[in-house]
Amino acid sequence: MPPSSSSSIPLLAAVVVAAAMLLPTADSARAFFVFGDSLVDNGNNNYLITSARADAPPYGIDYPPTHRPTGRFSNGYNIPDLISQALGAEPTLPYLSPQLNGEKLLVGANFASAGVGILNDTGIQFANIIRISQQINFFRQYQRRVAALIGVYATEALVNQALVLITLGGNDFVNNYFFTPFSIRRAQYNLQDFSVLLITEYRKILTTLYGLGARRVLVTGTGPLGCVPSQLASQSRNGQCAPEPQRAAAIFNPLLVQMINELNQEIGAYVFIASNANSRQNDFIDYPQNFGFITSKVACCGQGPFNGIGICNPASNLCADRDRYVFWDPFHPTEKANRLIVETLLSGSEEYMFPMNLSTIIELDSKV
Repeated sequence: MPPSSSSSIPLLAAVVVAAAMLLPTADSARAFFVFGDSLVDNGNNNYLITSARADAPPYGIDYPPTHRPTGRFSNGYNIPDLISQALGAEPTLPYLSPQLNGEKLLVGANFASAGVGILNDTGIQFANIIRISQQINFFRQYQRRVAALIGVYATEALVNQALVLITLGGNDFVNNYFFTPFSIRRAQYNLQDFSVLLITEYRKILTTLYGLGARRVLVTGTGPLGCVPSQLASQSRNGQCAPEPQRAAAIFNPLLVQMINELNQEIGAYVFIASNANSRQNDFIDYPQNFGFITSKVACCGQGPFNGIGICNPASNLCADRDRYVFWDPFHPTEKANRLIVETLLSGSEEYMFPMNLSTIIELDSKV
């Protein structure tokens, strides 16, 4: 016998109440989404068969409370962790984590994957990584999953009100254009034209994110590519930053700011916020003592000249005080350097943040 309409009312009410309990409240932390490469990957590659992983000690040596590897390419917290703390939110989980379900989805998600770039042929040596096109497909899938929890309109609002961080570009130079002395991309393009190609493709990526509902997107430029310990070990003379990768960063970053300015003008709103990571990190490189570092050349964890050869692993040299080093491994900043970078994202002047910093964004959005 089918249930009566009156007996179905309590069941319907229970479903409505359960869904309402999952809805983000006005005073809850905004959702946070992360796209990009190893600078912001917090563990997705742990679920992939790839060499681009940070799943062995001493990675995570300072990450509380376990002090064990988490998939972050850091001794401790990375940039997304520290932004989440600034937002008053718990860290976003890797999208591939089986723990990312239910209410955890409303916090946001980290789609980033070490080794990826703007171009699909970047990082092919790492084989199985989540290329940016797939990261965006996962974002679409994420929205469908959340819509099944809280409904389409609430999901749209959650995404519109979220903060998005995207970090791409460095691998396109280091692990593509400069990866071998005679790479395919070098044969096709000079450095200026290759940078223009990257900006053209990056524009398409950002436009797609806007089309998927992103309305506050923090876009970081490349750091000082020629000054990382891996480049000092392989290309440097007398410990000086490698000139060609440095020139690449000097070309790419102004083009990125110009492109973001044009996109914002077309949209008629400050959707995209550019961070001049190169200028901030050059401060560390040029004046490490001003920030409490003893060196900006030698990695804390590694081997060979400048501890810049190969990858950080259990057999590597390991410094005793990670807070005294700009670089954790041959490629990535220490947690302390990440903290200084995030401080710049939060409160940096127009020299570092265009058209405004993250604190200004948070204040403006709190008044809406």
